Amino acid sequence: MENGEIPENANEHCPGPQSDSAGKSDSCQGCPNQQDCATAPKGPDPDLVAIAERMATVKHKILVLSGKGGVGKSTFSAQLSYALAAMDFQVGLMDIDICGPSIPKMLGLEGQEIHQSNLGWSPVYVESNLGVMSIGFMLPNPDEAVIWRGPRKNGLIKQFLKDVYWGELDFLVVDAPPGTSDEHISIVQYLQATGIDGAIIVTTPQQVSLIDVRKEVSFCKKVGVEVLGVVENMSGLCQRLTDFRFAKLTENGEQNDITERVLGYMREKAPEMLDLIACSEVFDSSGGGATQMCQEMGVPFLGKVPLDPQLCKAAEEGRSCFADQKCGVSAPVLKSIIEKLLVMNQWREELQQISE
Repeated sequence: MENGEIPENANEHCPGPQSDSAGKSDSCQGCPNQQDCATAPKGPDPDLVAIAERMATVKHKILVLSGKGGVGKSTFSAQLSYALAAMDFQVGLMDIDICGPSIPKMLGLEGQEIHQSNLGWSPVYVESNLGVMSIGFMLPNPDEAVIWRGPRKNGLIKQFLKDVYWGELDFLVVDAPPGTSDEHISIVQYLQATGIDGAIIVTTPQQVSLIDVRKEVSFCKKVGVEVLGVVENMSGLCQRLTDFRFAKLTENGEQNDITERVLGYMREKAPEMLDLIACSEVFDSSGGGATQMCQEMGVPFLGKVPLDPQLCKAAEEGRSCFADQKCGVSAPVLKSIIEKLLVMNQWREELQQISE
């Protein structure tokens, strides 16, 4: 338990050897370290000083959270990082989703490894101004399950913060796992002394997702992290009419593809339809969706991102949705949300003044 580190054999939800409740809380019952923790001298964690020194060169720290999995949180984190880097900001993306690290794939970095330098661990770079750190770079086999208890997860997050040499960063985007678990408590605890700008929460429109988002907002308020805003992702399926496949159902329920026939008819009889975008509601938003929830909980609503198959494809291929015109439905909305963030928090003006 040197330097206040949580032992690997500790119980889940261990408060830490330096906590006033170490060895005394309910989660300590039956732990092999209970007696040692109860009698160990208490004091500040020296690693927090090392973290503060590392983070001193990072101007803004943004957490990206979600109440539940599968809402597109990592996709948003990746595209937010791409967009900020394209604006010539120095950007770092830290993936602390220990059990489900998807960031390496979403930035086209699968198979890359972390390298050690005299200054610490070096991030893996997509561009010269976009570095990434993830446990995904440390796994010998990408199919290998990460079966870690809370203390070991917390130890890796601490290492990412104190041992990774980011250099001068305008933004550090932290992609967190879904929910409000040990990883969230740890990242807030470790970064609090250095300042966290706030959290962006990603959800889908249906109530089953919004119920969990309310808990996420509550978590942020309890730990003193500002909610920068909520993004409603997968807000209706939208794509160009020409990207749809058209089919005719047979009596047996089979689908006969008639796409070419339909497109040919449109080209001949109604060419103006070829430029239309078709939209359909996928999730039930009759309860008002994220817009209504934000009004009720007093947090900013940033915007709605449609379920765009081209955006999904960009994430699968590990590329920016802003690099070409393929994501014509989702990219403008994402860009608008990111511009809104910059304006609301006056980040662009502040960073321009610093650079001058």
